Amino acid sequence: MKRWILLLLALLPLLAHARENNHSQWNPEIAAFVAADQQHLPPPGSILFIGSSSIQHWKSLAADFPELSVINRGFGGSEINDSTFFANSIVAPYHARAIVMYAGDNDLQDGGSPEQVRDDFAAFVRKARAVNPDVPIAFIAIKPSVARAVLLPKIHQANALVRAYAATQHGVTYLDVFTPMLGKNGGPQPDLFGDDGLHMNRKGYLLWISVIKPWVDAVPR
Repeated sequence: MKRWILLLLALLPLLAHARENNHSQWNPEIAAFVAADQQHLPPPGSILFIGSSSIQHWKSLAADFPELSVINRGFGGSEINDSTFFANSIVAPYHARAIVMYAGDNDLQDGGSPEQVRDDFAAFVRKARAVNPDVPIAFIAIKPSVARAVLLPKIHQANALVRAYAATQHGVTYLDVFTPMLGKNGGPQPDLFGDDGLHMNRKGYLLWISVIKPWVDAVPR
């Protein structure tokens, strides 16, 4: 009996994760995106940035890539499979020239495994290309944040798995922001983050731009 109790306790976080991730909590955010598109649909050939709060909070995105048409479809707290689930609404309409994703941070925090991060990203790639064949897709490495420093081993493993997966795919790229965001002690650099230790400040985004821009610039127009 004790063994069964221990097994149940071990499974509870995973069961809670599965129960809570029913996607409906994001309906208001997705509805807002759809309403905005009805007012003004971004032009075909834009660069779609999609994922969780690190994308959502990137308010200077258009100014940071002034030579491009960019679309911000980040919704805070989301996981990779949320973007996949809503792809018909926030990927398919745009006929994007390329897609840049940042997600996975919340997946690990909510009990997902590094393997699940890789598999969910692979599922997103399949879905995105089902609606936009051969679109180049970049995965921004999961960042090493101060607030989630305890997750660093899992973050490192998830990034390695995504990087290995991307290497087997045509037009899928892993963008390594993880390594330059580490300090000399191998931990997160506090000066890249705001007061919550989770979301980046301007210095953090400038580092991201230095990694993302060369890839975006190389995407065929």
